[in-house]
Amino acid sequence: MKKYSILFFSTIFLFSCVKEDFFGLSNYGNIKSIVVSNQASNPVINTNEFTVEVEIPAGVDLSNISIQSLELSSFATADKQVGDKLDLREPQQILVRAEDGSLHTWTITSFVASATPQLNNGNLNQWYKTGSDYYEPGKDAASTIWGTGNPGTQILNKLATVPFDLGNGNLAAQMITLDNGRLAGTFGAPISAGSIFTGVFDSDKIDPSNPQAAIDFGTPFSGRPEKLRLKYKYQAGEVNKDKQGNELGYPDMLDIYALLEIRLGGKTERLATAWFRSSNNQADMIVLEIPFTYGELDSTFPDYMKPVDQAYVSSDSAAFVLPTHIIFVASSSFDGANFSGAIGSTLIIDDVEMVYKK
Repeated sequence: MKKYSILFFSTIFLFSCVKEDFFGLSNYGNIKSIVVSNQASNPVINTNEFTVEVEIPAGVDLSNISIQSLELSSFATADKQVGDKLDLREPQQILVRAEDGSLHTWTITSFVASATPQLNNGNLNQWYKTGSDYYEPGKDAASTIWGTGNPGTQILNKLATVPFDLGNGNLAAQMITLDNGRLAGTFGAPISAGSIFTGVFDSDKIDPSNPQAAIDFGTPFSGRPEKLRLKYKYQAGEVNKDKQGNELGYPDMLDIYALLEIRLGGKTERLATAWFRSSNNQADMIVLEIPFTYGELDSTFPDYMKPVDQAYVSSDSAAFVLPTHIIFVASSSFDGANFSGAIGSTLIIDDVEMVYKK
């Protein structure tokens, strides 16, 4: 898959994930995450009531929903596994056995998805404090669809993405391309590009040679928007350099894009593309609308917009099929994934929304 223009310097250093710690045999029997076929958004998991609500688009056969992934508490087991079917016309139960043998009965229910879904916390007003005392977008770590490169850069006492107060309690996301210092530069990572994206970090996929390998980009989504709309302002840094410190003959650029995908049977296909890349400075917050192009991008579109190791959906399907996932990415330096950018490039975004035909 194309390298997404986002910097994850973290894997060069250290990552730790929060576990359900215990002494002796664990009594945790939680469903920590679940994905079922045709799921339209992240599930609502209530660990106090042992319930899961999943959003399914209208018209889907609820009697034949399959479990695509299931993550439980450490050392717990369940009477359902990946590939098993759920008949969500009625509430279904999953029995989870904790390590100490205690049983926890979870109830799985469904509700009909909106035909015009939006990204949860798209206005970027919710930010939660992490255990490392910095802020990430979302209500909490368990439910957020948003991630940033902060989990790695904060080890260097640097935060490239932070909440920005626009006044009257209206928060936005501010992304700044930062200088990582001489030591980091010797490891081939001289800068950290500020970034925000839909997706999650997977500690099991850490690969120091590939900083993005630990990121699962995207979140479940089932709408067919006409445009991506948001507010933004941008100031490019003065000197754009590559990872070796060589000055480049072109300015730094922001990157903002959304990709609609269909992920089925282990295969991912591109359904639609909305992309904005620009070096133009924008001093005031303005509304930006980026049209989605459904189906294959022709020769009038630049190559960086096109998928590298995945196909497009068929031309027939592009006219009507619903996506299963959306990837949204914004970055202060378009080539930050390759440690290239201008120190001081600053991007602020707010009010990310999908626009549908009336």
